[in-house]
Amino acid sequence: MVASAFLQGFDLQKAHLSGIEINYASAGTGSPILLLHGHPQTHVAWRKVAPLLLAAGYQVIAPDLRGYGDSEKPESDPSHLPYSKRVMAQDQIDLMAHLGHHKFAVVGHDRGGRVAHRLALDFPDAVESLIVLDIAPTHTMYAQTNKEFATRYFWWFFLIQPNGFPEKMIGLDPEYFLRRHIAGQVKIEGSVGEDAIAEYLRSYRDPATLHAICEDYRAAASIDLEHDEADQHRRVDAPLLAVWGEHSVVGDLYDVKATWQEKGTLVSGLSLPCGHAIPEEAPKELVDKILGFFAAK
Repeated sequence: MVASAFLQGFDLQKAHLSGIEINYASAGTGSPILLLHGHPQTHVAWRKVAPLLLAAGYQVIAPDLRGYGDSEKPESDPSHLPYSKRVMAQDQIDLMAHLGHHKFAVVGHDRGGRVAHRLALDFPDAVESLIVLDIAPTHTMYAQTNKEFATRYFWWFFLIQPNGFPEKMIGLDPEYFLRRHIAGQVKIEGSVGEDAIAEYLRSYRDPATLHAICEDYRAAASIDLEHDEADQHRRVDAPLLAVWGEHSVVGDLYDVKATWQEKGTLVSGLSLPCGHAIPEEAPKELVDKILGFFAAK
């Protein structure tokens, strides 16, 4: 156990779960909140949010998703099942059980929001409440793909290309790709400092991480859609809050609240004055909404 260099008051540990090692930051002794990051970040994306939730009296757990950061990067297969959101959700159930939690709140941003959605469907008894940040449901986004979406979210279609192609292209200059990706999504200048970018880049330079990220996206365009189609009749029963950035692509192209009302039974939604990277661009505003949502349940 070592002190986190980014999340003040948090310790970093590795949990040896069923077939995988997950790196996570944790602190506190109150009601548990699981924070799931997106791409191209790691748990460090929560550095501005997690300490505020800790100060509010919660126990906060922020893992690196499998394949990201310092979590293990298992081999994939032609079906991409090892990077399906179903398997990634199981990781989180196992992690929380390892920590003694069998019911908890979940906040997921970007890819983490997709894991959180699957977690709430597959393990309804475990999810007390769910907050998804700046996403519409995966199945909805693919079903409604048009030229504008494909242009502005080009990586959804680049990263799913055959094994080795996007990995090779990004690997030639991972810093360029990472910086361009972050800059294209962040609308509040200075929200992602050089220290955080350096930490994201440390992971992004690892070829195993690049491959895992591509597998995450390949799974989303294949086996995850199969799982979603099989579950079209199912709804998230837990209270669900959808939050999006006023200046994000998702906020521009979708009626975000309406897309989630199709997926949940008790859904509310709101926007914040920022881009896609809500935890980094509008952390205090986000925490206020998180705490208000939890208090209203």
